[in-house]
Amino acid sequence: MEHVMDDTYAAQVEQSGLPVILDFGATWCGPCKKLEPILDQLSGELGEKVRFLKVDVAEAPETAKKFGVMSVPTVVFLKDGQKVHQFVGLESKEKIQKLVTQHFGL
Repeated sequence: MEHVMDDTYAAQVEQSGLPVILDFGATWCGPCKKLEPILDQLSGELGEKVRFLKVDVAEAPETAKKFGVMSVPTVVFLKDGQKVHQFVGLESKEKIQKLVTQHFGL
């Protein structure tokens, strides 16, 4: 997954022609490490329809602040640059797939 920095957010997210899933995490976060392979797998399956991006809260504090991220992992779904859904914590691949279908119609 590509990493988002504060200075690349606009180009990577707001100007994306695809729906975006932002994975906010941290290197010290155990649940983040468990969520990452699930999102990597979904990215491989849906990469042409949804853009999956990783945000390290320590490396991109302004982006984390923009979405009110208070704990990690936090996953944000964006369509046309606008937040349509957000969840905190570890979810199953099946649950995330359902959310993608529900919010992006895929």
